[in-house]
Amino acid sequence: MPVFHYRATNHMGELAEGLMNAVDEKTVVESLKNSRLIPLKITESKDGQKSEGAKKLEFLKKSAAADVLTFTTELAALLGAGLPLDRGLGILSEISENTSMREVITSVLKYIREGSSFSDALMRHPKVFTRLYVNIVKAGELGGVLESVMQKLNEFLETSKELKDHIYSAMIYPIILTLSGGASVIVLMTYVIPKFSVIFEDLGQSLPLPTQILLTMSGFLVSYWWVLVLGLVIVVFLFKRYISTPEGRKAWDAFVLKVFKDIVVKLETSRFCRTLGTLLKSGVPLLEALRNVQDVVSNVIIRQAIDGVIKGAKEGQGITGPIILANVFPSLAISMIKVGEESGHLDTMLLKVADTYEKGLKTTVRRFISIVEPAMILVMGVVVGFIVMSMLMAIFSINEMPM
Repeated sequence: MPVFHYRATNHMGELAEGLMNAVDEKTVVESLKNSRLIPLKITESKDGQKSEGAKKLEFLKKSAAADVLTFTTELAALLGAGLPLDRGLGILSEISENTSMREVITSVLKYIREGSSFSDALMRHPKVFTRLYVNIVKAGELGGVLESVMQKLNEFLETSKELKDHIYSAMIYPIILTLSGGASVIVLMTYVIPKFSVIFEDLGQSLPLPTQILLTMSGFLVSYWWVLVLGLVIVVFLFKRYISTPEGRKAWDAFVLKVFKDIVVKLETSRFCRTLGTLLKSGVPLLEALRNVQDVVSNVIIRQAIDGVIKGAKEGQGITGPIILANVFPSLAISMIKVGEESGHLDTMLLKVADTYEKGLKTTVRRFISIVEPAMILVMGVVVGFIVMSMLMAIFSINEMPM
């Protein structure tokens, strides 16, 4: 039976941690609630209780986004259990493992006790909490449904993280393959082949053309590797400088959109719909929600198209017509958004569109990787094969020398 590590608190704010054998996470939650505990975090333990050193090492790997997700999850659990906001923040400021996050929570609590609203207190930490996060919280405060909004915000962050993790995990193998293949070729060209070149030079025999090409390339790499490194650094620097300009960024995003249209469109469509749907469901006004969506969409071409959607919404045209004119979103997404707008359930339909395109994106990424992996293996095979065949041709030519 799986072992789960849990962290919980009671209504007095006292922290409790431990291990529990259970069939699944839901069983752990029910057991904790029956014990009058409020579950904050539950994770399946692979090796039982971890040492303090292992916990610290694991914690150091967490990103700021993971810290915000943990904060949102735990605060939503405390508010759902009926604790007031200041009490919940007080508990989190004591139990947070991250020193920096603990300081942020303490600062937020301090501003709230001084009379600031929760959203205003979060706004004082823009490097931790994005404008999107703050606006969702603000909508929950104004509507008096902060508990519900925090739950929606938690679901939004978890879904976004799951999508990112899926894409990153899919790219791990191609990256490892590229690095290992490239390292192998560099070792062959800079260490192995130069040893053979000395032997061939001593023989004084003319070598096959492929071997001559290979030895020339190896010699250049050994003698002028610094030129290649310097050239690569200059190219990367100039490229980053170019795309940091508005014109360069637009040109690059247009190129990426053209080459990887299916992936980019599905990614940006899911981001647009997930974010807009969450904002509307949380009570954020449509125009404010659309402005927030622009911060989430990374492709400049699609982001500029949203300007037309905002303009159309301002003029009372709704969003379906302006989205059609933008001509950047898939027809299925537009049809579903139109149905949602006409039925008065735009927020719900936007989330359904996001679910649909996130699933489609995962399938597309998987299909893309399935093509890239054999292509990379083929390229590496051709390069290594050329090196081996060039050396073998030289060796065979030696054997053919008259005795």
